[in-house]
Amino acid sequence: MPRTRITIGFGSALAGALLLTGCGAEVDSDSKAGGAPEKVTVKRCGESVPYKTPQRAVVYEGGSADKMFSLGLTEHVHGYVMPPANPPVSESPWASEYAKVKMLGDDLLNKELVVEAKSDFVVAGWNSGFSDQRGITPEILDKLGIQSFMHTESCFNYPGHPQKVTPFKALYSDLDRLGKIFRVEKKADEVVDGLKKRVAAVESKAPESNAPKKNPVPVFLYDSGTDQPFTAGSQVPPNDIIKSAGGRNIFDGLDERWTQVNWEAVAKAEPEVIIIFDYGDKPAKEKIDFLKKSPHTKELPAVKKNNFFVLDYNEGISGPRNIDGLEKFGKYVRELKR
Repeated sequence: MPRTRITIGFGSALAGALLLTGCGAEVDSDSKAGGAPEKVTVKRCGESVPYKTPQRAVVYEGGSADKMFSLGLTEHVHGYVMPPANPPVSESPWASEYAKVKMLGDDLLNKELVVEAKSDFVVAGWNSGFSDQRGITPEILDKLGIQSFMHTESCFNYPGHPQKVTPFKALYSDLDRLGKIFRVEKKADEVVDGLKKRVAAVESKAPESNAPKKNPVPVFLYDSGTDQPFTAGSQVPPNDIIKSAGGRNIFDGLDERWTQVNWEAVAKAEPEVIIIFDYGDKPAKEKIDFLKKSPHTKELPAVKKNNFFVLDYNEGISGPRNIDGLEKFGKYVRELKR
């Protein structure tokens, strides 16, 4: 589930001066004659970290795997870990790439699994993969000589080196940074440009862009919870999906990622659309049935009009499929009768 989501002393190992290159990456000038630099320095959240090109990456959840596969980096991926919340990998646009690498686990990420896999690179999010409580953090892996990469979107509340970036920009940043680490900058530029063009196409057709005086449709994302709902604040991909499609997340004022609110706040906002975040062992239909029966929500405009949109898990966590979710929701909003 989204809520159940260092410094390195390299010292003399970084021989030679670091030369500044484009887009904020630095490369180690002490490289083999005529060859590529051995290391490139790239941001990991707000911290500059030197990376060697990884060969045995372990990726956690669909968003991490999708980012790697979209950049053509399958040969660098040793295996993946998919927790129960994640839909089957057979549903991924990169299903054929998943088939080429190992499934290492179907539970949460842990240090023992990474060490056993002899991994040299781990991709995950803060509190959605990396976790102090479970004993697997970038700092711990650094001490083991295992490189790590965190989704920029999750850096919002990363201790010590936080970074606040809007969700879609965070996605682009991750692809850019991975492109530098794996020396596939050109491919990363092509992928990011393609995603940006798709976002711009949706935004150009959004109701708000054509009728600016009309208030954007208020949208509530329902993740889970009966006593209190769990939802999306402004720092996770659904917020940008809603905004770019021409809607307004009723909790966009919360400077949070995935967060708990109360039903009174939901009722007061009178959402006209409810996005059901679909994952885990509770089908979207069960969540919709609950909202239709609950005294807290059965009188909401969205419920009375049956305005429910189902967002797939991998379209809501940081990854290229965010844009698939945007395109689908954009179409839904354009066809909505208010």
